[in-house]
Amino acid sequence: MAGWPWVACFAHNRGTTFLNGSAMSPRRPALLALALACLLPTLASAATPYRSPQQILDASPGSDWRTPDPANLLYMNLPAGRVIIELAPAFAPQHVANIQTMAHEHFWDGESIYRAQDNFVVQFGDADADDAAKAKPLGSATRKLPAEFQRDSKGLKVSLLPDRDGWADQTGFVDGFPVGQDRKDGKTWLAHCYGALGAGRNNEEDSSIGAELYVVTGQSPRQLDRNITVVGRVLQGMELLSALPRGPAPMGFYTDPAQRTAIQSIQRASDVPAAERPKLQVLRTDSRTFADATEARRNRVDDFYKRPAGHIDLCNIPVPVR
Repeated sequence: MAGWPWVACFAHNRGTTFLNGSAMSPRRPALLALALACLLPTLASAATPYRSPQQILDASPGSDWRTPDPANLLYMNLPAGRVIIELAPAFAPQHVANIQTMAHEHFWDGESIYRAQDNFVVQFGDADADDAAKAKPLGSATRKLPAEFQRDSKGLKVSLLPDRDGWADQTGFVDGFPVGQDRKDGKTWLAHCYGALGAGRNNEEDSSIGAELYVVTGQSPRQLDRNITVVGRVLQGMELLSALPRGPAPMGFYTDPAQRTAIQSIQRASDVPAAERPKLQVLRTDSRTFADATEARRNRVDDFYKRPAGHIDLCNIPVPVR
């Protein structure tokens, strides 16, 4: 389990273990050592000039950045430009595999974004999917998948946040994806933060296959966590989705097909020649740069901020892409 320098001190206050997994000793020398360990970073930080998140990013080493696997990238090509999405097979392997199949077989080419609900989501896919006479064939995609709302925490390297969360026992990041965790039942799930990509479903929990997808464009609807399969997140091009004209209340579905945004194509990056792929890097969320930039956001002490918050919400932490 990875974390920030101050997470160990935070963990002690909650009666858990050190980040290396060893139990905390009740003996006085151990408590003294812990007190010193918690105090020294505070003294050091007092003598260290504040750096903004951007200054920290500008000084980051190349090893703190990763290049996404093209097998897990989608290019959503719209008339106004391209949206780049990273899929999360570690959390929703069957949905991701189905989405990759549909992208490879051009399922979404010529379809549309047919919903834009204010402060919520945009949704895309086959607008006629509920009409058997008009629905687009699914090709070789699987027609039935299990719900993949959460997964076992075992084996995950989570960079934990120190602050309390209203939706999860604890929160953090795994390979660039914001997650919630329940330590009691040993489960971890992808959070519905801005830019999250989810698989739309009906009332039955196993009624999604990844053909109808949505992207969160409003205030993070965390009440959906563990209720819908989240399959990825947008890396680049969110402005092309968040600025779309809103559909009518209450759900944002366009009543006039002319208002829909055409999808020219959705491609797997691995199906595009390497020379034609945008060269993107994502900041590693297990890196010191990410930890320092997050702490700088959590406690801003520049000329503008008069009262540092000392707190940050999971969905208010951007994962930089360059």
